[in-house]
Amino acid sequence: MSDLLWQKPGVKVDARIQRFLAGEDVILDREFFLFDIEASRAHAEGLARIGILSDIETQAIGCALTDLAEDFRNGDFVLDERYEDGHSAIEARLTDRLGDIGRKIHTGRSRNDQILVATRLWLKDRLVRLRDLCAECAEVAIARAQVEADVPLPGYTHLQRAVVSSLGMWWAAWAEAFIDDAQRARDTLRWVDANPLGSAAGYGVNLALDRDHVTAALGFGRMQVSAAYAQLSRGKFELAAVEALASALLDLRRLAWDLSLFTSAEFGFVALPAQYTTGSSLMPNKRNPDAIELMRASYASVAAARTEIEQLLSLPSGYHRDLQFGKGAIVHAFGRGLGALELLPDLMRNLAWKPEAMRAALDPSMYATDLAINLSRDGLPFREAYRQAADPARWADSDPDASLRARISPGAAAELRLDALRARWREL
Repeated sequence: MSDLLWQKPGVKVDARIQRFLAGEDVILDREFFLFDIEASRAHAEGLARIGILSDIETQAIGCALTDLAEDFRNGDFVLDERYEDGHSAIEARLTDRLGDIGRKIHTGRSRNDQILVATRLWLKDRLVRLRDLCAECAEVAIARAQVEADVPLPGYTHLQRAVVSSLGMWWAAWAEAFIDDAQRARDTLRWVDANPLGSAAGYGVNLALDRDHVTAALGFGRMQVSAAYAQLSRGKFELAAVEALASALLDLRRLAWDLSLFTSAEFGFVALPAQYTTGSSLMPNKRNPDAIELMRASYASVAAARTEIEQLLSLPSGYHRDLQFGKGAIVHAFGRGLGALELLPDLMRNLAWKPEAMRAALDPSMYATDLAINLSRDGLPFREAYRQAADPARWADSDPDASLRARISPGAAAELRLDALRARWREL
């Protein structure tokens, strides 16, 4: 490992302790490294604006940072055990290339606000991706709801046959769910869009840092004003982002559950695209819905990250090293969560429904609610209508298409109000 930024003369570093302190930090920092570089560039520009760096020095640092980013992208520079973390690597590279000019880059900042800003930029990037994926899922669902609005599908409560439903209702439900998820991601993005750089270790510095310029240069919506709150927000903002991700993954989990049931031989309502299934290593007859099962399982990683971050926040004010563990939590949560969501739009586009099987699963009992409502509409008190409609003798084979056409309450099969969903989707 290269010399530690904080190492003092006469103090020997214990390798075992240092391994524990560093943990997987340098590996995780690969996720944040390019954002850390851009934040360093903006910080250098800010230092130039208050006379700490000359224009020539700022230009040299900017060119060196550009080279570092390019080397990192193409694999010529690797974050590994030579460095304590990504921040140390940036400073080491600048010092190696520029000497004393490189040593000036850390003026007025701490690794505390350095990781805060890199993480904040990373979260913004991931929340944009989350918003876009949820919006794409909603778009697919609206389109399929329109085309398949009148296709009958058994509706279930308690996994028991309940009433006649439709593919239009099934798709519209997921459309509205993912619109909500996209809106939550968008709103969370707006909330976390605050620049903490320039807060240093949480108490500011005795320099008139141009934080407004740095905020604009990095594309933040606002500056996080209080230097002390910048540290208090670490973990809190990550938790909000993970919760937005969890909202979408909860919906994905339930959708995947539906497909797990509907693709089984006992239901046989839908066929998955072949690429979303795998074969058995033993049973030649099997095609397993492994992709949707792992999509269903992905919420577990997000829930675990939420719990880990929440537990880390049992701290007084100021920075504490405990917060380092929060990096792994968000990287793993967004890595697995977005990875699952990225598979969903094409899966939704390519589901092949089996209308004959869905119609065959409808039985006379599923029209009993229609009968009760009809009797009530004709003047019978609902409890008496309910009693009469519960009599199997009054159940007769009925027409699912007529049942769906009669379901005119807002949001029901004959009144999906897809235009309202499209309007909300366009607002995203």
